[in-house]
Amino acid sequence: MNTTRREFVAATATTTATAVAAPLALFSRKEERNKKMKVLMINGSPRHNGNTARALKEVADALSKEGVDSEVVWIGVKPVRGCIACGQCHQKNLGCCTFDDDVANLIVEKLADADGIILGSPTYYGQPNGALLAVWQRVCFAGGARVQGKPAACIAVCRRGGSTATFQTMNMPFEMLNCPLVTSQYWNIAYGRAEGEAGQDAEGMQTMRTMARNMAWLLKSVKDNPPPAREPWQPMNFIR
Repeated sequence: MNTTRREFVAATATTTATAVAAPLALFSRKEERNKKMKVLMINGSPRHNGNTARALKEVADALSKEGVDSEVVWIGVKPVRGCIACGQCHQKNLGCCTFDDDVANLIVEKLADADGIILGSPTYYGQPNGALLAVWQRVCFAGGARVQGKPAACIAVCRRGGSTATFQTMNMPFEMLNCPLVTSQYWNIAYGRAEGEAGQDAEGMQTMRTMARNMAWLLKSVKDNPPPAREPWQPMNFIR
């Protein structure tokens, strides 16, 4: 069979590209395997160094001992937006919220490099901090693809009561996004009122360390195992 010069060049280019790409792909996979895993932790308290921060620090220290990096993003004390259901994030395929004047899109950006997620919040009237909910709902709706399927955990901090409702509320979005929930020896709750007082909650701090070790174990267990195939979504409203 006669081969034109153009066909020969095209075939050679394809062969060369394959020969170059194969070791590069192998190197990329090896590099990915050797990359240190990382957990993104969200401090949803208006107090930068309060009891939520103290609980997250206990987790971070335990993760470090297991060879897992962590980073904390504090939601801060500046005003944040709630979702206004404009749908621009999906209609324009933004992958983030159309409003870029608070911490929400910073979290979406950092989620790209995160292997696991931990939310922490104080308990206000039996609920998570409203600012955290406003931000996190927008993150999940606009940037949910970066949350989807990642091992996740929540931490609730309180003075006396209401923490279980706070804990459950924070867990709900993860259960809608196929995230394996990382548990501990008890619910991930710590008690304290004054700044840093949660550090005196011996069982609470042990619960944080246990959760961190479970998170590290789960991250390592799923690292080379892709998630199961997802069925196409079949939405159904009860009102017809």
